[in-house]
Amino acid sequence: MLRFAHIEFLWGLALIPVLIIIFIWVSRWKRKALAAFGDKNVVKLMMPQVSISKPWLKFTLFIIAYGLLLIGAADPQIGSKMEEVKRKGADIMILLDVSNSMLSQDLSPNRLENAKQAISQLIDNLHDDRIGIIVFAGQAYVQLPITTDYSAAKLFLNTINTNMVPTQGTAIGAAIDMGMQSFDFKNGMGKAMIVITDGENHEDDAVSAANRARDKDVTIHVVGVGSAEGAPIPIIKDGKQAGFHTDSAGKVVVSKLDENMGKEIAAAGNGAYVRATNASSGLSIIMDQINKMERKAYDSKSFRDFEDRFQILLALAFILLVIEFFISNRKSVTLSKLKLFEVKEEVKV
Repeated sequence: MLRFAHIEFLWGLALIPVLIIIFIWVSRWKRKALAAFGDKNVVKLMMPQVSISKPWLKFTLFIIAYGLLLIGAADPQIGSKMEEVKRKGADIMILLDVSNSMLSQDLSPNRLENAKQAISQLIDNLHDDRIGIIVFAGQAYVQLPITTDYSAAKLFLNTINTNMVPTQGTAIGAAIDMGMQSFDFKNGMGKAMIVITDGENHEDDAVSAANRARDKDVTIHVVGVGSAEGAPIPIIKDGKQAGFHTDSAGKVVVSKLDENMGKEIAAAGNGAYVRATNASSGLSIIMDQINKMERKAYDSKSFRDFEDRFQILLALAFILLVIEFFISNRKSVTLSKLKLFEVKEEVKV
């Protein structure tokens, strides 16, 4: 397995095409400037020691050395050994509401972004647990299958928005059923779902879905986002707010947190209900409950003993730079005396 300890240095490779373009442009400019003096053959006779090919050779060596230096600075490392590691953890599936009501701003900056920040912090505190993400509105979709790749989890989390699910609504029950389908019940690990929603469920029977999950020893926790007073639902166009959603009578729709629904789902799923605020997301309380679950050992393959390989690349770059330094732009005197293809005229006596 190959990885880079300092991958940010690889951005410098983007400069190589720019350097090539500049070099070609300068070379053409020089040719045009020499052509302005007169006939090309006459100009060559006036500068017999100037080499046309050596500047290209020197530049090629420089570009290769530059690339090797950057790759070496990024510190490529090769995993020399792969081993199966026994880890103890639980399977955690995050069910995140992405309906339009999650754009309401009674939490800062809005309900959805507040929830995403809380999930990101939760991921940072995970160690051996596995995590997955399901997004839902009127329908539910798996955003991230169960994984121990926390970097991937945060990457997928950052892409979540309210435009991901075309059908509006809040189908919590469908999201729970999809979470059940995503679990591997053969591994015997403790399993839990964390539903993050404003609780305005109008699509299905979420309580029945939570009961079915509890029957299979899956705990359902609920985090309520929003406030009892509620807030209007902004209309976002081209990344900017363009008013608020209104009902058929033209009145601004106010989305309120339905705590009763959240509490019913959590009770049916034998889990905890907490309400998120600007001061606390409530996920730490739920994680305390999840940490009390029995954790099962599972196998996870990983590389260890990563070995640095930057020394080879830096050595090659140094050698090329030394060679480039000692190559002159002038023609070789020895080679210029060798006229291999010159036809000598015979001297008649």
